[in-house]
Amino acid sequence: MARWSPIERNLRATYGPLLVGVDEVGRGPLAGPVVACAIVMPPDRRAIAGVDDSKRLDPATRVILAARIREQALALSLGAASVREVDRLNIYHATVLAMQRALARIPSRLATPPDHVVVDGKPLRTLGVPHTAVVKGDAKCYAIACASIVAKVTRDRLMTALAERYGQYAWERNAGYGTTQHRSGIVDHGLTAHHRRSFCLNVQTSLALDDVALTLHAEGADD
Repeated sequence: MARWSPIERNLRATYGPLLVGVDEVGRGPLAGPVVACAIVMPPDRRAIAGVDDSKRLDPATRVILAARIREQALALSLGAASVREVDRLNIYHATVLAMQRALARIPSRLATPPDHVVVDGKPLRTLGVPHTAVVKGDAKCYAIACASIVAKVTRDRLMTALAERYGQYAWERNAGYGTTQHRSGIVDHGLTAHHRRSFCLNVQTSLALDDVALTLHAEGADD
């Protein structure tokens, strides 16, 4: 992403120069929080070369870009929703909560209030602030991409730190997503306080059904 997008240029012309880009990471994992980032990048500076949807970047590049983004940002804030909140509220409402927490800190970090909010995805009825939603915004809008990178690096570091205490699940490699090794860890060692039980119930059920199917197949083979 070599420059500010036409979407952002139009929003600045409509609302004002200070756009808050918002994105989250961690909707899909079986473990760990949802993490959101809200960020205001300087409108009078060129986009940082290489900034893109965080999913398109390798981990080392994300770390380098996150440091550059933090250096340039006029305001940056992180918010999270815990695994308990994910289980209690559901993933949609937990995601909105993480975004609200990130957004709530932005005004205090600017000399003047931000002009508008632009978020990745579809409009969020319960976000509580006027905003423009852009589907696949992390690949289309510079400010959202910056938020995506910072949120991803932050969450990955958290999961890597947790992996030092819970090495059976390989979170340093899968960040809590349901890889084969992570699923096997759940079967062999059970759940931790950092697992989303509402997500893992389906995993445990499917694995149990797989075991039953294998047992029945083996018994049938013996007949």
